[in-house]
Amino acid sequence: MPTRDVLTKADLAELRRSALGTANPLGVAADLAEAAEQGRLEDPDDAGDALTLAAEIAEIRARPEAALRYAEQAVAAYPSGDDPRAGFARALRARALFRAGGQDDEAMAELTALRPLLLTQPDAPAYVSAALDAGGRSATAETWLSEAVDSVLNERATAAGSATSTSTATDAVVDLGPPDAPGVTFFLLQQRHRVRRNLNLPHDRQDDLADRLETQLVRRAGERRDAESDLLFWPRAEFDTLISEHPALAEVYGPDWDAHRGRLEKELVRLRSAGQAGLGVFGATVAGLNAFAGRRDGDPADAGVRAGYAAEVSARSSARIPWPPERNDACWCGSGLKYKKDCLPRSRS
Repeated sequence: MPTRDVLTKADLAELRRSALGTANPLGVAADLAEAAEQGRLEDPDDAGDALTLAAEIAEIRARPEAALRYAEQAVAAYPSGDDPRAGFARALRARALFRAGGQDDEAMAELTALRPLLLTQPDAPAYVSAALDAGGRSATAETWLSEAVDSVLNERATAAGSATSTSTATDAVVDLGPPDAPGVTFFLLQQRHRVRRNLNLPHDRQDDLADRLETQLVRRAGERRDAESDLLFWPRAEFDTLISEHPALAEVYGPDWDAHRGRLEKELVRLRSAGQAGLGVFGATVAGLNAFAGRRDGDPADAGVRAGYAAEVSARSSARIPWPPERNDACWCGSGLKYKKDCLPRSRS
């Protein structure tokens, strides 16, 4: 990462997309930590997020000591350890403790403290279960997720005036939420389904419900988007891989990366002109699309599969790239050029 006097939110968003593809990801992590320590963040409230990103990079690169150090600094940077934004950093801390060896009890204590977030935070089922997986405790993850699903479904059934047995609750109609922001129930069921599949456990009623909800999400996302752009953004390396593996998608996302970015820029301008606010694109990966298609036993080129994947990605706050940046800020596409010199003119071509 080039050394900058001040790191902006746009810089952090760019690094979140590209850090692992750089020549020295651990150097990026060290630079992020240094920027937070030296107060070189445009918004001081971003310190926790910057350090969490540093911890994630170090953990993925199998450097548990660095990951632990950055994660602990991240937790300390948030207003309190109970701040919802600190949950992911605390889960990364637990993963680093597991990987460091001999600190399993401390890791489990950290995750046990995070367990209540399973009921309230859409991201928590993923990061808590991933941390338990890293510690060889997938069976515990299955138990926690199952109990959380039972709790949420029974609460919904009670609120609807239904009987609160597990059987009845599982059959209850679940409010999935809008396609671009499915609620915590969906993510609990999705992660539980994933964990049970990895444990080779037999398909049960809640697995059936997870499948039904995913089908609903795909259908509703397709109905909502219809012919509209799904606003998935494929970074350059991902785009090249996408077209190599799925040539038919060149008709959907463009024959080359310039055309892909131009289509997105024009669609964003159109949506803004139609009065929509809070716009952005969503960083996508070929591995993620292929995995989603695999869960659906579908073709990644199928419009319904792509709509479902887009809905899943757009529900992750970490995948969102805000638009538009300021004219002189780094372009949203991650090219390193200023917006006014890169994608801004594409909407006029």
